Amino acid sequence: MSATLGPVGQTVRAPKTAELIAAQLRRRIVQGELTPGETLPPETQHMEQFGASRPTLREAFRILEAEMLISVRRGSRGGAQVMAPDFSVAARHVGLLLQMQGTTVDDVYEARMIAEPACARMLAKRRTKQDLTDLSEVVAELQSAVESKDDAVPDPALWSRLTYRFHELIMERCGNKTMAVQGAVLQEIVATHLEMRVSRNFDRTESPERFQRAIKAYKRLVVLVEARDAEGAERHWRTHMKVAGTYLLKDDLHNKPVVDLFA
Repeated sequence: MSATLGPVGQTVRAPKTAELIAAQLRRRIVQGELTPGETLPPETQHMEQFGASRPTLREAFRILEAEMLISVRRGSRGGAQVMAPDFSVAARHVGLLLQMQGTTVDDVYEARMIAEPACARMLAKRRTKQDLTDLSEVVAELQSAVESKDDAVPDPALWSRLTYRFHELIMERCGNKTMAVQGAVLQEIVATHLEMRVSRNFDRTESPERFQRAIKAYKRLVVLVEARDAEGAERHWRTHMKVAGTYLLKDDLHNKPVVDLFA
């Protein structure tokens, strides 16, 4: 395919037909014309609609599959099904961009420490009864995870999943969609690091008091959010994240390039 000249004489490749088809389908998914779970029409219908060959159409599908916007099942009963966008996809691409700049997990956690306390502040201003219920349920599950063990040291996978959910709720429910998405991408990267950190270092020598302190911090945030104390919620959550950071970043994983987390 021929190339065209960009603004300052830069050579720019014209998009391939498959990329144009993928762009049209992507736009329909983003705009809600195609909804998650919906099965796309047969290949023959798409080929006729776009005036494209089967290989070109399948290349377009592969692009959308790589973006996790569709899932294609092969065979006579196969077809393409629309999927809901996943934050992990964005986190992976952001991780690659950060890696090109030599970014480490420390750097990402620092950015998250700016974003998440701000989300806690907004959540305190805008919270609903459902937000309080959902946050309290996670705290109750964390408490149960600790109390169910004789040594008060919870199952590492369960502890990681529940703490991830609590942080996730803060960003999801802050009321600002842009902040929620940005925070969730950073949280996905940090959560992947946490899973690696826990699997490597979590053992029965862990102090039970550390888990109780964490639960106490979570309970305190719920109280502040319920009271609509925005400044208090932001200040408390920033302090908690600083303390938690001393644990999360205490070993050699703290300076690990972020892209290696997804290898």
